[in-house]
Amino acid sequence: MPLIDMGWLREHVAVPEDETYEQLAADLVKVGLEEEAIHHGEVIGPIVVGHVVDLVKEEQKNGKIISWCQVDVGSYNVEDESGKKVPRGIVCGAPNIAKDELVVVTLPGAVLPGDFKIEPRKTYGHLSDGMCASARELGLGDDHSGIILLKNYGLSKEQVEDLKPGDDLMGLLGLGEPVLEINITPDRGYAFSYRGVAREFHHSTGAVFTDPVDTLNERAPKLGHSTAGMGDIEVIVQDDNPIRGQIGCDRYYARRVDGLDNTVKSPRWMAHRLQRSGMRSLSPLVDVTNYVMLDLGQPLHAYDADKIAPPIVVRRAVEGEKLVTLDGKSHDLSVEDLLITDSPDGVQGSRILGIAGVMGGQYGEVTEETRNVLLESAHFDPVSIARSARRHKIPSEASRRFERGVDYRLQAAAAEEAAELMSSIAGGKASPTPVDYDWTVHVPSIRFKTSEVKRLTGLDLSVSQITEILTDIGCQWGGGGNGELVVNPPSWRPDLAYPCDLVEEVARLYGYDRIPVRVPQIAVEGAVGLTADQTRRRWVADTLAEYGLTEIWSYPFVGEQDFQDFALEAEQVEPISVQLANPLAGDRPFLRRDLLLTLAHTVQRNIRRGNPNVRLYELGHVFDWDPQAPAIPALPGGQRPTDEQLDALNAGLPEQPEHVAAILTGEAEDAGWLGESRPVDWTDAVEAVRRLSDRLGADLRLDQPAADQVPASWHPGRFAYVTLADGTQVGQVGELHPRVNENLGFPAHSAAFEVDLTAIFQAVKYTPLQAKPISSYPPVHQDLAFTVSFSVTASQVEEAIRQAAGPALESLELFDVYQGDQVGEGEKSLAYSITFRSPDKTLTSDEVDALRSSVVSAVQDGVGAQLRA
Repeated sequence: MPLIDMGWLREHVAVPEDETYEQLAADLVKVGLEEEAIHHGEVIGPIVVGHVVDLVKEEQKNGKIISWCQVDVGSYNVEDESGKKVPRGIVCGAPNIAKDELVVVTLPGAVLPGDFKIEPRKTYGHLSDGMCASARELGLGDDHSGIILLKNYGLSKEQVEDLKPGDDLMGLLGLGEPVLEINITPDRGYAFSYRGVAREFHHSTGAVFTDPVDTLNERAPKLGHSTAGMGDIEVIVQDDNPIRGQIGCDRYYARRVDGLDNTVKSPRWMAHRLQRSGMRSLSPLVDVTNYVMLDLGQPLHAYDADKIAPPIVVRRAVEGEKLVTLDGKSHDLSVEDLLITDSPDGVQGSRILGIAGVMGGQYGEVTEETRNVLLESAHFDPVSIARSARRHKIPSEASRRFERGVDYRLQAAAAEEAAELMSSIAGGKASPTPVDYDWTVHVPSIRFKTSEVKRLTGLDLSVSQITEILTDIGCQWGGGGNGELVVNPPSWRPDLAYPCDLVEEVARLYGYDRIPVRVPQIAVEGAVGLTADQTRRRWVADTLAEYGLTEIWSYPFVGEQDFQDFALEAEQVEPISVQLANPLAGDRPFLRRDLLLTLAHTVQRNIRRGNPNVRLYELGHVFDWDPQAPAIPALPGGQRPTDEQLDALNAGLPEQPEHVAAILTGEAEDAGWLGESRPVDWTDAVEAVRRLSDRLGADLRLDQPAADQVPASWHPGRFAYVTLADGTQVGQVGELHPRVNENLGFPAHSAAFEVDLTAIFQAVKYTPLQAKPISSYPPVHQDLAFTVSFSVTASQVEEAIRQAAGPALESLELFDVYQGDQVGEGEKSLAYSITFRSPDKTLTSDEVDALRSSVVSAVQDGVGAQLRA
């Protein structure tokens, strides 16, 4: 995000002298430029002017020569034995230190970048009481060839003459000064420049803003594109593969600057501004292009003009072409990449100079030997630039601006500023015959009803107030008599394309804080509140939460590895899975058919982070693709489809039932004074399903298949299908197969379930219940235990008891299951607590005996059970 130096900002807008960076941040926030951070300098003083009074050169044993200096630092001088103020003794190894020079001295107590603390220290046989600093040590640049000599540091002659030993240099060198980092939304690329931020400060505070582009355009020479060679160089744009029909380069402005000396140093003021804005000073020519980009928002590229073979050709890449960029990396180019090329040996566009708007190649870059420069100032299609930067993973400062939209009327002004700076710094002369290949098209006008401002924001503004704001942001407009305007957005605002964009601008600049707060009146027709299914969905969530499970949401994307983890055959699952055309992750291109596959990712993450006792559940949709479904039709845009078209669309869509699933691992009960710990097993998952059944009134039942009929993901013998009373399968419950646990890294006996809620909600009839009167007659309790074959289920026995007892049965509960020596092999004992009660009389002993006998006979005849004594 951009770093803002207030001194630079003042060149374009009248920022008050007493403005603090905190106040600057607050002013910019008002118009939507968020404060990211205020970075305070790493350097802490005292850092002062030092006058080298005397020095002695001393050669060391290793051949190094150091200088033992006596440096006058004014009020910071030290006292000798007699109490007299004398210069400080400082050891300096820099070769450029000399007697009577004014230098930068960091005194004990100062802190330099990297938390480097200055303290008196014994070195080379002397006690060095401070340090003479270089630019790199102060974080002012990369120069470490010698210390800073103030007479050569870009200060004016008057400034140097006014310096006195001991004067504070923190302010003069810009040390310790804060810098503001702001956050720019993607639609406001113009704010990636001091010009844009200055304009926004003007909108926020009313401070006078002066657009530098106006005067630069007046000074810039104007010469149209010419294939006859009248300009500095011939430029050809050949875009035979435009993206979305938009030409990749609609303006290419090229201008020469000759007779430059790229060996000189960039002026201190420029290097300092670049550094405070987050860029290193590299060389005068490169620094100028970076400076103009930060100042105006127009990325520039400087080529060594003597290495360029005309014509310049802007074209798309050809399949198989490669480019080594400035960072030394090789890139396989795509036919969508827009390239800047030249034409050696007369072969037009044969040599690649760089990827347009992203990064240059290694050929044609400027070096210290460069004397003549060709400046490229272009306007590129944002989509082309964004795709190339992401495709090759080389985002640059230039691409960040181009992909957000650069002012298409800025190119000549940016080149003019760069040419003037290069000439003043490196002694060159700018050509008066630039080439301007300009096919830009003005942004379409917007028909704008000013009444939309009140309708959408509640702000009751007059037409004159609205037009004043639109004029201030650079729009031109006409009309207005009946409240309807024809608005032409400024060239630097490509984000203004629709009336709603203008409404947003009016609200933003008038003040979001001034928008009235009113609760909208909504006309309510019919029932309000939750639907029946929404209510039941909450029942499900509440029930599982009460059971101790935690709800999560997971991404619904799965792939081949997920199928393998759950022992599923990818060849069988993929044809019936919904495949995404543009998946977020290449290894998960399908939408899930089961919640467990994605829920398992979260369980894995918990276990890997040291939490083995996991009890998680998820409510969500699954996607069942029918390969025989009709093709999804292409519907027209800009109008509502017909009912027949919508029916055809729905017929081709996959079924998306809602499921609930859970996975339980580790310990079900922790060890404590009440008892020993207990690991999770299939019974914990079954209990969760049973609780859901009770809460939903669904009468869910378990159907345990033979071992060879159990799905591959589940443990044979510890698995059952969840069914409705009519036998319809609506889910699965049990322990995961040991192989699945191993694949996923789960503990042994991890349990799970998954249930189709959509099927349950459709099957269960939620009709109002008729309350029955409570009988005032006494109940009769009976405990009966039956020995049955191991294949007989408890639900079969319960059904027989209910049929035999009839209306006299008040409650029935299974309270014990026994397998062991006291029953035969292949048998089990099921013990039930039964309560009989009549609604209209007291049951006699004979009536109770008859009921008991009827129940025993029904169970014996129905499931072959035997009553245990």
